[in-house]
Amino acid sequence: MSAPASDDSTCRGGNQALGADWIVASGHKMCGPTGIGFLWGKYEVLEASPPWQGGGEMIDEVFLDHSTYALPPGRFEAGTPAIAQAVGLGAACDYLSNIGMDKIHQHEVALGEKLWAALSDPALGLRLLGPSPEACRAAAWESCERGALVAFEARGEDGDGEGGAQGAHASDLTFFLDQDGVAVRSGHHCTQPLHRSLGLAASTRASLYLYNDEADISKLVESLKEALEMLK
Repeated sequence: MSAPASDDSTCRGGNQALGADWIVASGHKMCGPTGIGFLWGKYEVLEASPPWQGGGEMIDEVFLDHSTYALPPGRFEAGTPAIAQAVGLGAACDYLSNIGMDKIHQHEVALGEKLWAALSDPALGLRLLGPSPEACRAAAWESCERGALVAFEARGEDGDGEGGAQGAHASDLTFFLDQDGVAVRSGHHCTQPLHRSLGLAASTRASLYLYNDEADISKLVESLKEALEMLK
């Protein structure tokens, strides 16, 4: 199974490239409505899978002692679907396709490199998490092209991170950035075991997308400097 739900908008090549039996994606991460996503499966796998829910339109025939089910994908679409959300998700798919998935990907990779470089400024005193763009290229990892996001820890002047006297907690930093109109995320980012292994209570993550540009990176850095100064 592949679950590109955190990178739906830059997943290029379709299942021909992934070779997965199942693909799961969420709508709100590809400019679509909340509360909807999709599950794609190879037809032979879908055909061999039982329905997960009963309801209208997923039945073929019903008997007193057994039932038969509709052919895929109908057997997995019981009851009244989220019609409005599905229309919105379809429009989002068309929107992204019209821009071009390769163009979006190239834009994100270029922004990601600029974001990493900007947050690497020693004056900020941040610990950036994960491999740098240079490390990915040096390792020649085909699957490692940094997207336009960077998670980081505000280490503080003593270099001890959030446990140190001068470190800013991710939640506090996020709050003050929000007050300046900069939206980032704080927490575990669905990777609590990783944070535990890194010795972190939480981290801050800055993410960019097709509607962001270099001016947004400059604004982030400016706001970070002000917030970190305030939290000393």
